[in-house]
Amino acid sequence: MTTIVIVGGTSSIGREIARYHADRGAEVIITGRDASRAETAAKEIGGRARGLALDLAEPGEIAPALADVAQVDHVVLTAIERDRNTAADYRLDDAQRLATLKLVGYTEVVHALLPRISRDGSVVLFGGLAKDRPYPGSTMVSAVNGAVVGLVHTLAVELAPIRVNAVHPGIIGDSPYWRDKPLDAVVSRTPAGRLATMDDVVDAVAFLLRNRGVNGVNLTVDGGWLLT
Repeated sequence: MTTIVIVGGTSSIGREIARYHADRGAEVIITGRDASRAETAAKEIGGRARGLALDLAEPGEIAPALADVAQVDHVVLTAIERDRNTAADYRLDDAQRLATLKLVGYTEVVHALLPRISRDGSVVLFGGLAKDRPYPGSTMVSAVNGAVVGLVHTLAVELAPIRVNAVHPGIIGDSPYWRDKPLDAVVSRTPAGRLATMDDVVDAVAFLLRNRGVNGVNLTVDGGWLLT
């Protein structure tokens, strides 16, 4: 039986990834900052899903939180925080939290689970296209997502033969964050003629997990929006 740890699996895309794999018989361990919410989400996902509490922004607590996780085949790190932070009005605490969460926290999860990850297993990280298309207020988001690219490359070398890849979603039109926003102008600039969906991201993650020939890849999921 395949076992997958999904960090940030209690809501949005992370939850859909968990549901996809639970429906196919995998043992799915989802994490969220709140234990009760993680347990409730696992019950709603069903199958062999279970939840536990973990805060990536508190890296010293990560290893103890994962202590009872046994053998793991795959790790998916979907947890993000949206942050508008500019150099002119720089919120140091928010900047430190985001960098810690996505770089130190991601890496500490891998470190804590590494002795238990199958040699033919894989890790998928989540970045984002702010690394390529910054916007006012994306100072830290763009920097951190750019750093995810480098993190994928070094982890793919250090963890070999375990594979490491990343997904960098664009605007996901049916996600809770985007679905009620006016996006016609974005659609008109997207070569695919529609925005990427949560199902598209779920399928991209499934591909990266199962395809043993793909390693060290930063995969964009945006319908071609970045080209325009």
